[in-house]
Amino acid sequence: MLNKFRLLTPGPTPLPERVRLALARDMVHHRKKEFAAVMERVQERLRTLFGTQDTVLPLSCSGTGAMTAAVYSLFAPGQKVLVVEGGKFGQRWREIAVSRGLDVRSIDVPWGQAVQPQAVADALRDDPSLAGVLLQHSETSTGVLHPVREVAAVTRKSAALLLVDGISAVGLTPCPMDQWGIDCLLTGSQKGLMLPPGLALLALSPRAWERAEKQAPGCFYFNLPGEKAKLAQKQTLFTSPVNLIAGLDESLAVLLENGLDALYAKQWALTMLARTSLAAMGLKLFAQTDFAWGITSVLLPDGIDGREVLRLAAERHGVCLAGGQDHLKGRMVRVGHMGWVDWSDLLGGLYALNQSLKDVGGYCASRDYLEQGMAAYRAALQGQPGQALPPMLHS
Repeated sequence: MLNKFRLLTPGPTPLPERVRLALARDMVHHRKKEFAAVMERVQERLRTLFGTQDTVLPLSCSGTGAMTAAVYSLFAPGQKVLVVEGGKFGQRWREIAVSRGLDVRSIDVPWGQAVQPQAVADALRDDPSLAGVLLQHSETSTGVLHPVREVAAVTRKSAALLLVDGISAVGLTPCPMDQWGIDCLLTGSQKGLMLPPGLALLALSPRAWERAEKQAPGCFYFNLPGEKAKLAQKQTLFTSPVNLIAGLDESLAVLLENGLDALYAKQWALTMLARTSLAAMGLKLFAQTDFAWGITSVLLPDGIDGREVLRLAAERHGVCLAGGQDHLKGRMVRVGHMGWVDWSDLLGGLYALNQSLKDVGGYCASRDYLEQGMAAYRAALQGQPGQALPPMLHS
């Protein structure tokens, strides 16, 4: 009999009890002072998390809605933008841009690899009319971490705005918006923020706000200047997702109670635990060098049906993992270690994956794969050589 169900996917993610209790509070009216007090506190905490002095807008939509809001608010039909395509969500940036009527130029990056900042610099040099660069920080479909800081160093010397999808990065990986020079940073509620789906957060730089305020909004609902004006009154432009914002208030308190350095150190250590254990199983890490901090993707051995592996992990071991997307369906497993996940949850998920691999194809890892992973986890927390946190913290 299963005692606990573990959700180890790239979203939705597990919720802390404190957040679940906050979500269950009695309803308050979104135009009254009780809600305004929550919005004021949430705004202060969001600025800390995003690393910005400007406004962070809460939007009643998914992360894809925030991507749409950014594109429709910052670019007019016919303008040129550069999209980095290295996975399903890079493709989504392109699809949204095409729906807006933009002239899209792409940098096609092999799945599993990060974009080279020089490729972005070359594209901007060759075509100065490019109005924006659209990029993922963490490409959820592959487990790749793109070098946003280095790309931002390129874009801030040009007229092109840098739009960063941080949906599986904010709250998991350092991305200090102001310090790095990001023009638009957005995320969704159901990943690092430890909330149910349905809420998105979006922040703009001063030059992005200047662009947004000069052109008419691309649609009635996503009106970013209107949202900013309403947020000055501690409200949202349309009906607020009251309970989600109450939950956000509590989740931000959990995330920030020990400081951002501690938050990122924990995520880095979990990443080292996952990568080391999976490699010790004999599985091929899909992102070899530039890897996300909230999800680890592996390719399965030939002849192994990934869909069956996922089914066995869920039904026999109570662990929900994610598969590959597009051409990697049935060939990849994605292990999420984001949200309210600790080392014991991750060990349970890795054990379930190993057992399910054995059951489906007689595949067997080294006996000490979990011990190797925990050694890497401890070394990462202690900053030991080879496992130390990369020099990319917010400070």
